Amino acid sequence: MLVLGPVSVIGLALVGAIAAFVYSIRLTTEVRNDGIYVKMWPLHQSFRRVSWSEIERYEAKTYDPIREFGGWGIRWTPGKIAYNVSGNRGVWIQRTNGRDILIGTQHVEKFVTAIDEVYER
Repeated sequence: MLVLGPVSVIGLALVGAIAAFVYSIRLTTEVRNDGIYVKMWPLHQSFRRVSWSEIERYEAKTYDPIREFGGWGIRWTPGKIAYNVSGNRGVWIQRTNGRDILIGTQHVEKFVTAIDEVYER
């Protein structure tokens, strides 16, 4: 307020709308018979699929979201993409096309177990 002057109603409404949007972001992952599905609502209206034939290997991973990807959300860096909402744990998936994926999760062990149960190597 010292630099920009009094706070306006429009400014408060804008900050409130951005905060509500960020708070509403949800990462949903599903392990199905034909692959791993990822949806980051409200940014994705439908799931993105990683088919089993695309996966070379996968592993649980602890990572640094700021250093490796520049933060949380949907993050692209050369040769890899990250879907993460919070925390620093996830499942790293190496794909045959060279575009690796990191899917953040608070339940890494359950996610890897679900993949192990369905994935046919």
